[in-house]
Amino acid sequence: MKLVATKDAIGCVLCHDMTRIIPGVSKGAAFKKGHIVTEEDIEVLLSMGKENLYVWENDDTMLHEDEAAFKLCSLCKNEHMYTGQLSEGKIELFADCDGVLKVNDSLLKMVNAAGEMMIATRHGNFPVKKGDKLAGMRIIPLVIKKDKINKVLSECEGKGLILKLMPYKKNKATIITTGSEVASGRIKDAFTPVIKDKLKEYDIEIINHTLIADNSEEITSQIKEDIASGANIVLCTGGMSVDPDDKTPKAIKNTGADIVTYGAPVLPGAMFLLSYLDSAAVMGLPGCVMYAKRTIFDLVLPRIAAGEVLTKEDFERLGQGGLCLGCDICTFPNCGFGK
Repeated sequence: MKLVATKDAIGCVLCHDMTRIIPGVSKGAAFKKGHIVTEEDIEVLLSMGKENLYVWENDDTMLHEDEAAFKLCSLCKNEHMYTGQLSEGKIELFADCDGVLKVNDSLLKMVNAAGEMMIATRHGNFPVKKGDKLAGMRIIPLVIKKDKINKVLSECEGKGLILKLMPYKKNKATIITTGSEVASGRIKDAFTPVIKDKLKEYDIEIINHTLIADNSEEITSQIKEDIASGANIVLCTGGMSVDPDDKTPKAIKNTGADIVTYGAPVLPGAMFLLSYLDSAAVMGLPGCVMYAKRTIFDLVLPRIAAGEVLTKEDFERLGQGGLCLGCDICTFPNCGFGK
């Protein structure tokens, strides 16, 4: 690539799109990359403020922004993703299905730290819909040294890709509603309708619903029975505080499940419990899930629905951003909650 005076550029090949802006009328490429400059083009280019032009010059040590952008894209594009149209050296990636986006933060930082190149993504660990934009990437200058881009590719080799889209599995869930006051019919079960609506968001089939009084042995037995019947998600609602008459945490523990966490740095949802028994996710849902618009359950459920097995460390990371502001108009997940 070389810089030439516009008036001397007749016959030269443009190496990038030339954008023309007419205020209030239009904005777009007046001349596309690869266009051969003609005598008639000179006045138009000058009227666009282009006194000089970058035109092609053979140089085996450099890569044009388009070629380099495709190489960056190769570090991100994974299954269930498709690319948008290349425009002025920028490529965007889109979701090809509903699912949960995962971002390899360390690889993303390494690429962006290299300089002269950038990759921007949406937040990981959150649900996306088919057609949603996932990421955009481009080279900052018009050309970049081949050695530089190849060094980044080499450093990323064997470490996986920056992005991963996990489609939702075919999940089967059961709901165990605990509480003597509900089981006896003294009060209406207001918890279960909320849970059903949230499960519907991820097309999770409900195969059983049970009302059980505050009896830890019965709750333990029902959890095991539900898993034996094919449930891979068991949701226990109510009885999750530290009061002596709250039996749910003890009941879950007595199944022999591996407790990932009882308690999380998230509000609403500090008393949440997650465990695994025979590969099924068994959750204890605190009362806030019933009345708050969004809670820790909304941060965890899509990841469970996509088949991710969560760890204690996953919950420890939730502290920053773990405070829901309870906005009058909820825009979740397009807000800071959980990020």
